[in-house]
Amino acid sequence: MNPYRYSNFVFFFAFLLLLISGSTSVFSQESINWSAEKPLIVMKGIEAEIPIKVNSKQAFLDVKVNGEAQQLEILNGYAHLPIKIDVESIIKLESSYGVIEMEIDPIPLWFSVIPPLIAIFVALVFKEVFTALFMGIFIGTTTIHYFYGESFFAALYKGFFSIITEYIIGALNNSGHLSIIVFSMLIGGMVHIITKNGGMAGVVAFLSQYAKTRKSGQFITWLLGISIFFDDYANTLVVGNTMRPVTDKLKVSREKLAYLVDSTAAPIASIALITTWVGAELSYIQDGIRQLNIDETPYMVFLNSLQYAFYPIFTLGFILMVIFTGRDFGPMRKAEIKIKSLKLEEVENEASTDDSYQPKKGVKPKAFNALIPVFVVVFGTIAGLVITGLESSSWKSEVGFWRNLSGVIGGADSYTALLWSSLAGVFVAVGLSVSQRLLNLKESMDSMVDGFRIMLTAILILTLAWALASLTEHIHTAEFISGSLIDLQISPYLIPTLAFVLAALVAFSTGSSWGTMAILYPLMLPAVWLLSKNAGLPYGESLSVFHNVVSVILAGSVMGDHCSPISDTTIMSSLASQCNHIEHVRTQLPYALSVGLVSLLLGTLPAAYGFPVILSYILGFSILFLIIRFFGKTT
Repeated sequence: MNPYRYSNFVFFFAFLLLLISGSTSVFSQESINWSAEKPLIVMKGIEAEIPIKVNSKQAFLDVKVNGEAQQLEILNGYAHLPIKIDVESIIKLESSYGVIEMEIDPIPLWFSVIPPLIAIFVALVFKEVFTALFMGIFIGTTTIHYFYGESFFAALYKGFFSIITEYIIGALNNSGHLSIIVFSMLIGGMVHIITKNGGMAGVVAFLSQYAKTRKSGQFITWLLGISIFFDDYANTLVVGNTMRPVTDKLKVSREKLAYLVDSTAAPIASIALITTWVGAELSYIQDGIRQLNIDETPYMVFLNSLQYAFYPIFTLGFILMVIFTGRDFGPMRKAEIKIKSLKLEEVENEASTDDSYQPKKGVKPKAFNALIPVFVVVFGTIAGLVITGLESSSWKSEVGFWRNLSGVIGGADSYTALLWSSLAGVFVAVGLSVSQRLLNLKESMDSMVDGFRIMLTAILILTLAWALASLTEHIHTAEFISGSLIDLQISPYLIPTLAFVLAALVAFSTGSSWGTMAILYPLMLPAVWLLSKNAGLPYGESLSVFHNVVSVILAGSVMGDHCSPISDTTIMSSLASQCNHIEHVRTQLPYALSVGLVSLLLGTLPAAYGFPVILSYILGFSILFLIIRFFGKTT
């Protein structure tokens, strides 16, 4: 066998591979593909983006958009083309890689208010919130797919299933929302444990010593609402669950209890110096004054704005007037009359027909078995706020204690603090039950799970409300409302009034006071400062109007939140008080609108023109008293 024969073969084979490889690298050209995805949602006059996928190593993409040359940056294989369309159009993209055409039919911007309005209308008419929220989302998703280019029936089909795949899952795939769900479940579990171990019955017996009349029972509820000032979620769940057995015994309607809980929680959290709200508001103020070069610190702006917080302050005072005059009007009076005609057993069984809210048989009621876990939640939340706040902001020796403390609380992670405190509350409740042999470990766990089950209704409503809020964000509901009102040519003195109305409308439509603040602060703060400057107002006068706007955006957000049936805090107040949600909205609405109107006409509007703030409060409280005196009747 000739060895050279094989070596020649190997050499020839190697040369052939090298030739093929070389010819590929030398003679072939990189195959470049590109594709563009039609955006699902394009609102008329609102900027959207067309994502373009390019498998090129280049840093930029040169493209002509309907003949106009543009250069787009390529990041991670994608370039994003901004578009703004007012009418149905064909978008033609041309590059060296080819031509792409797509037809885009923008959704009219006015449609953005239809889904939330449908949800609110259905809720108020049919008194059923699940269907209302579902219908609002369904109308929105179906319309989105129809304008995307689907046939009517295909749009119905895709819109129906995208409710769960896009919006409900999207609402749950949010760490803040999940934190609220877990916190609510843990509080529900703790409340059920302290109910079964006799702690809640002990609290009822303890408070009954002081809450012997309807007035005193309502006043203690108000006082507890003021005391838990640091967070509105903790406030609604703790106060509602704690006071419900007491107010039931005194024949105070569940609607009145829900009103007391709801109308103390957000108002006190919005104006107290150390709350979970402060951090968000200070960050918005900081962005505004940095952009406008205003020689003020965020905290001083916040403090100066509190004098214009007419709605929260009037609301807290209005509640006291309602309590001590014993007068109600509108649907609330009917609810109070109805509850007085019922026997105590009928009152207690309005929300439940089983014995799940009764202590375990043979257990002696002891108030400390409920008070200790509740105190753990309250003070644990404050401790959690301080701990998480110190991790993000340092203590500065050159500023005062309260300013330092407010800055720390403002920079805290409120969700983490609430989760820590609620878990600790459950742990302490189980420990007290087992250690005293009031409940064994299995009974404690079963009670906790029953508490989770009770909160399921609240969680379902919250999830649907969050899904609708996400939809309104996608279709730019807030931008439509804001743009429609801001286009008016008005005096800077009217901007606070406009901001209050705008905040109330956006919060009512979206169900989120925090979301409203996030949208309107960046929009309204620069607007009022520039309008004041262009009008030639002195610095001090401009700053006064600026402070007024800072406050009224917050106040209007709280008012709109109180009126909205899709608000998360309104929903939580209903569930904590075990009140029918739509009935809570119906009975609270006349009160919130009355206070809001007085706040606007006797507080926000005249204060912007320099009317003394103290006189606004005197006149405002006087008119509110007269409203109760002449429109309200004793029950």
